[in-house]
Amino acid sequence: MIEVKDISKLYGEQRALDHVSLTVHPGEIVGLLGPNGAGKSTLMKILTCFIPPTEGEASVCGHSIFDETLAVRRCIGYLPEHNPLYLDMYVREYLRFAAGLGGVKQANSRADEMIEITGLTPEANKRIGQLSKGYRQRVGLAQALIHDPQVLILDEPTTGLDPNQLEFIRSLIRNVGKDKTVLLSTHIMQEVEAMCSRAVIISEGRIVADESMTGLNANKLTEQFHKLTMS
Repeated sequence: MIEVKDISKLYGEQRALDHVSLTVHPGEIVGLLGPNGAGKSTLMKILTCFIPPTEGEASVCGHSIFDETLAVRRCIGYLPEHNPLYLDMYVREYLRFAAGLGGVKQANSRADEMIEITGLTPEANKRIGQLSKGYRQRVGLAQALIHDPQVLILDEPTTGLDPNQLEFIRSLIRNVGKDKTVLLSTHIMQEVEAMCSRAVIISEGRIVADESMTGLNANKLTEQFHKLTMS
């Protein structure tokens, strides 16, 4: 579970987040929507303990982002917007390395399991630098999932993928989201319709809408997005 209470983030006089409050429950896949610069990535970096907020508080799996940063990081799988992979490493080698860093028992077998789950078997013995954008995203997701986290935080996980890769990643996120808490950001309304149970729209650092996707399709969501975010 993710609990955000009255979080603000200031960079000098610029307010990147302005008193944001949000709860994401287990089994929910919540899509975080907003224009560029709205504060989506800033919120994700705060929740993963990469940067501290200026005001407010937050917890992940019951652990404070201030006092229990290591516990927070252990229960999160994180895929940043710019997938930070070691391009000279082989896929299987990298995932075994990631499993070891995460304290996973039987790291080798867990890496092989994630290769199968994420459809990386044909590429498992290649260097990451040789992979296409889509397969690199699969490696990033495998890394985020390898320690079986309770919470997934995914910053634009489907950007730049072809239709086949897109459908595979969508299906994978839907499946893992059945028993995990998932917060993902995207600019694509169809992504939210295809994967998410809720849509949260953020604009100029503030949450301006929080809607269930029941009865809400991409077209209606697009109309609402434009209405709430265009100045």
